[in-house]
Amino acid sequence: MGSDHEEIRALIDNWILWRDAGDWARFRTVWRPEGRVMATWFQGTGDEFIEVSRQGWERGVRILHSHGGTTVEVSGDRAVAQTKMTISQRAEVDGVLCDVVCTGRFVDFLDQRAGRWGLVLRQPIYERDRIDPVEPGTRPRLDEGLLARFPVGYRHLAYLQTRIGYPVKTDMPGLTGPRTEALYALGRDWLAKTTDRLDDWS
Repeated sequence: MGSDHEEIRALIDNWILWRDAGDWARFRTVWRPEGRVMATWFQGTGDEFIEVSRQGWERGVRILHSHGGTTVEVSGDRAVAQTKMTISQRAEVDGVLCDVVCTGRFVDFLDQRAGRWGLVLRQPIYERDRIDPVEPGTRPRLDEGLLARFPVGYRHLAYLQTRIGYPVKTDMPGLTGPRTEALYALGRDWLAKTTDRLDDWS
């Protein structure tokens, strides 16, 4: 058995590998029963996230992830990890097939039960994104009013997801701002055990 940091990093890697491969049975093992995920297009429990992801997978929706460096803070049987990440999604946007790439961080709240780490809350921080046509020389004509409804950190990702029918949350944490500071504060409280109520975060 490796160190806590190694086990947590392995869990984070397994999240993207199993989720992006549609390996739903193993993907479920990274979550606590009450575990929750907050994403642009979905907010709910891990089990609910698996189900809607599976449904999207069967319709051909592909949202892919890659990871960079990870930093982990451990306090007894609790931990908070931040991992650099990239989200990419391909879909038709206003008649043009496009790729959207969004960079940011996954902020993960974890605990250790019976010697095993599990995911209690995943909240991404969305820092910067862009949209590119797949075929050179083409260009989508974006609705500037719709684009402006979303925060700059995930504006194009939200635009694409809205165009294909997903309701998108419009107040997710960005590189800076009150929501990001509140997330950091929640992480400090989680490690200090001054809160057990991660389900209050929305």
